[in-house]
Amino acid sequence: MFLITSELKNLFLTALTNALGKNAEGTDPQIQPASRPEYGDFQANFALALAKKLGQPPRTIAENVSRALPQNNLIDRFEISGPGFVNIHLNTTTLAKTLDDFDATNCKSDKPETIIIDYGGANIAKEMHVGHLRSLMIGDAMTRYLMFRGHNVLRRNHLGDWGTQFGMLIEYLFAEKITKLDDYTISDLNQLYQQAKKRFDDDEEFAVKARKRVVALQKHEKQTYGYWQKLVEVSEVHFEQVYELLGVLLEREDNYGESVYNDMLEPLVDDLLKRKIAVIDRDAVVVFLSGEPGFTGDSPPQIIRKADGGYLYATTDIAAVKHRVDKDKASRLIYVNDARQIQHFAMLEATCHKAGYLPDDVQLQHMPFGTILGKDGKPFKTRSGKSIPLQSLIDEALKRAEDIITKKNPDIDETIRNEIAKKVGIGALKYADLANERIKDYVFDWDKMLAFDGNTAPYVQNAYVRIQAIFRRGEVSQSDLSPFRIILEHQHERLLALKLFEYYTVIENLERDLPLHKLCRYLFELASLFHQFYENCPVLSAPLPATKNSRLKLCYFVADCLEQGLELLGIETVDRM
Repeated sequence: MFLITSELKNLFLTALTNALGKNAEGTDPQIQPASRPEYGDFQANFALALAKKLGQPPRTIAENVSRALPQNNLIDRFEISGPGFVNIHLNTTTLAKTLDDFDATNCKSDKPETIIIDYGGANIAKEMHVGHLRSLMIGDAMTRYLMFRGHNVLRRNHLGDWGTQFGMLIEYLFAEKITKLDDYTISDLNQLYQQAKKRFDDDEEFAVKARKRVVALQKHEKQTYGYWQKLVEVSEVHFEQVYELLGVLLEREDNYGESVYNDMLEPLVDDLLKRKIAVIDRDAVVVFLSGEPGFTGDSPPQIIRKADGGYLYATTDIAAVKHRVDKDKASRLIYVNDARQIQHFAMLEATCHKAGYLPDDVQLQHMPFGTILGKDGKPFKTRSGKSIPLQSLIDEALKRAEDIITKKNPDIDETIRNEIAKKVGIGALKYADLANERIKDYVFDWDKMLAFDGNTAPYVQNAYVRIQAIFRRGEVSQSDLSPFRIILEHQHERLLALKLFEYYTVIENLERDLPLHKLCRYLFELASLFHQFYENCPVLSAPLPATKNSRLKLCYFVADCLEQGLELLGIETVDRM
């Protein structure tokens, strides 16, 4: 994995030391891609920061440091511009030789970890809706990326499968003498839940029985627990159907609902009380967080058991952290939940840290995301104000994609058309989400996300399609490309080569905060540069065999990079549209 920015940084760090000695300590060379081709390939912008410290003109500093660069084959020449920017022109021969070894899969981390990603989070007996989309898309892409980097990634689908609502629903099944659920779908359960909720709110006698049913469930009373297991089974069938359509990696074995941690709650609270981490306040058990980073004496406490003896969502989350650290031996815990949960996760981290359940060498990261909005700027819902079922959204994506593919290629075989439509439609749905900065809200727009221009999945996929068309016309296979050598003679060839090298840096820089929109932006820019290359640099009709072979290999590297990058986002490529 050849990181040009790292190589240049090391060269300039050596030059800074050679030219300035101890005065260079702590100086960042500030290497970044040049803003325009006429400014070279990269710029080093360290001189301005040093000018005040050294009491010298920044241009003088830039010249002295640049002249102290060690001998190398990477930099062809440099020039000083403006108040002291160092414009760096790379050696074309070195670029071409190095690019011959480009491998989009060679991006492993040198410090593999065990990482748990908590995403999905659907509710048992309820149909998944558009509100679940972002957690699924973002969590799955993060999972793919971290697995690609070589980490041991454990997926955790934190299902809502325990608590009062299930006592309510199961009691309703008893009251209505519904003994078999084998033929029920998630929509049937959804309707039963709504009916049970109405009776729970309107009928106090029923509500009392429902609360007793919760106790029976907690004690695993045979009949009650049997009903609960059936509700879970019917729900999981629905979840798996959605996951398969969306192409996410979650499987049944990844389901770790609230019920998994239920038996840990009482011992956990007892432990915290015994060690005086928690105290009883107004009959509730709470943890005061004053003294923890970001919390003061005025901060609200973390309630872990209510005055009536009931446990909270937070209690389950604390138990889950303890389990993931003690049993799973994870060194990084990632939670993909919406931005409304920021305070909850801050309190969770502080509580677990104070309790000793979260050691200093284990990182807890909440990856918050914004809301999907309609064109009216309000949360995306049906015209009647109801949540849009996720299945309906997927069906609409497939239908719209199929219409577009049919118009573009009306003679295409129906089976192939359906396959392409699925990859394009689901890809567009995912990319539209991931291309936006995670924390921000974004407007859901079918026309924009399925467009073949702009920063969209179809645009990126179409670059891959063009390359496959070149290979088909030229009857070229991957094995044919091995002996070919890269030649960078045309400006568009060089720009494409530099963008390919940037892939390694983009992948490396995603590791900490996982800003997936930057990967989308990179793939869009790579696709854009390829389309420009395609228009300006004939491949199969190149004037010389060596030029043709070089351009074919460039095309292969771009296709490999696009395919790998899209795969990290959970998006499939297509060979034709």
